[in-house]
Amino acid sequence: MKKNITITEVVTRDGLQIEPMIVETEYKISMVKRLIESGIKRIEVTSFVHPKYVPQMSDAEAVMKGLTDRPEDVALCTLALNERGVERAITAGTDEINFTFSASETHNQKNARRSVAESLNNINSLIRRAEEVKLPVNIGIATSFGCPFEGIYKTERILELVRQLTDMGVQSVLLADTTGMAHPRQIRETCSQVLDQFPEIKLQLHLHNTRGMGAANVLAGIEAGVTHFDSSLAGIGGCPFAPGASGNICTEDVVHMLELMGYETGIDIDKMILAARDLEKKLNKQLPGQVMKAGKSVDLHSIDWQPAAR
Repeated sequence: MKKNITITEVVTRDGLQIEPMIVETEYKISMVKRLIESGIKRIEVTSFVHPKYVPQMSDAEAVMKGLTDRPEDVALCTLALNERGVERAITAGTDEINFTFSASETHNQKNARRSVAESLNNINSLIRRAEEVKLPVNIGIATSFGCPFEGIYKTERILELVRQLTDMGVQSVLLADTTGMAHPRQIRETCSQVLDQFPEIKLQLHLHNTRGMGAANVLAGIEAGVTHFDSSLAGIGGCPFAPGASGNICTEDVVHMLELMGYETGIDIDKMILAARDLEKKLNKQLPGQVMKAGKSVDLHSIDWQPAAR
C-alpha cells in the first residue's frame, strides 16, 4: 500500500514574496488555478501583511476574489501576523489562517518586531478570533532548526514552544527551516521527539534547499513520521528578513522523487513541470528546479541523440 504525502504549494506566497519583480494579480490567479488542475489540494495563496514590507502581497484580496470558484476539496490558506491581517483574511474567504513566529528572538524582532513571548501572546488572541468564525489554524515556527543570527538550537527549545502552542489548543504545527540550516539527522531527531511527545498534533515541515539538503531532509522527515510538507514550484522563494534564505524545496523535484520511491502525492508531475517552465519565462531568469530542466528519470531519448554542436 502506497503511503500518501500531502504537499502544500507556497509559490504564490513564500515563493514570490522575495522576488523584486511585482507579478500581476491575473498571473497569480491563473497560476493557482493551474496548480489546482495539477492535483494540488492545499495552497498557501497569499499573506495579509503590510504592503510596505512585502510589496508582492499588496493584492491579497484581489487574488482571493479571483479564486472564489475553487473546488470544494481544495484548501486555500493565507498568512496573517496581526489582528488587521486576520480580519482581512476572514473577509477575503480564506479556508485556513496560518500564523507564524520565530524560535529566534533576533529573527522574530526583524520579522514581527516583537519578542517571542509577545508573539505567543498575540497568537493566542488571534487563535481565539479564528475560533469565533470556525476557521482552522496552523502555527508555523520559523527558524525551528537554527538561526543565522543565533546558531543551531537544541531540540528542547522547539519542544517547549510546541508545548506552549498545544496548551493554547493548537492542533496543527509547522516547523520551518527558514534559512536552510537543518541537516537530515537533526530533522529526524527533532520531528521524532515532537511526535513522540505530542502525538495529537498534525506536524508539517517547511524546508529550504539553501545548502542542498532539502530532498534529504524531506526523507528524514518521512522517516520520523511526517507526511505534510510545504514546497514551492520551481524552488523559488525565501524569507526577506534573514540573510541567505534562498530556495524553498522544489515541488516538482520533491514529487518526482517521492513518486519514484513509491509514495503517492496525487500531483501530476508533467503539468507541474510545464507550470515551472512557464514561471521561469515569466520571471525571466533561471530558477532552481532540476526536473524542469532535465526531465523525469523515466523520460527516454532516441538512440540517435547527439550532443549539440559547440
